[in-house]
Amino acid sequence: MREVFQQELREVQDRLVEIASLVADSIQKATTAFNESNVALAEIVIEEDDRIDTAALELDELAIQILARQQPVARDLRIVVSALRISASLERMGDMSTHIAQLSRYRFPEKVVPKSLRPTFVEMGQLDVGIARMLTELLRTQDVAIAEQIRNEDDKVDALHLSVFDKVLGESWKGQAVDTVDSTLASRYHERFADHAVSISKKVQYLATGDWIPADS
Repeated sequence: MREVFQQELREVQDRLVEIASLVADSIQKATTAFNESNVALAEIVIEEDDRIDTAALELDELAIQILARQQPVARDLRIVVSALRISASLERMGDMSTHIAQLSRYRFPEKVVPKSLRPTFVEMGQLDVGIARMLTELLRTQDVAIAEQIRNEDDKVDALHLSVFDKVLGESWKGQAVDTVDSTLASRYHERFADHAVSISKKVQYLATGDWIPADS
């Protein structure tokens, strides 16, 4: 029975890696669609979000079955409970990708944000994609050094997010109301995507080391 239990725990980890990989692909397509005004790619992101949702739901069901059958304790219990929380965060990251893609679809054939902000969003998108790829590797290896890298990259996203607000609230801003709304929404989606990755990285680091990272770290 113990061998079966360990096999089930490995399946939980494998499924988390699979979902994270789907999320990484989703944000890459979404940010490309956003920056290039590629409505066909945006539609793909929106349609494929169901795949992420289904995978997360199936993982949750597996975790609940493990809790009911195996009644894990100590670290094994933390692994299963953490998997449920990580699954929820990954699902939300998929939603952020979808929101970014939806903005691209709504504004097609125009670009979503004014020209002055486009380099900022290209950089934010690249950072989010990099964070998502690192997160997949973190879930695969539980290498805590990757968790630190994710937090460092999130700081860069936060700085860009603040720069967008500084821009749209500045006296030199010439955008229309719709430009202000789209820019702030898009920036928030990018920033929240990275925040969820940080939240997951803290949970993985806790499982690997037993040390909890405070929310403001």
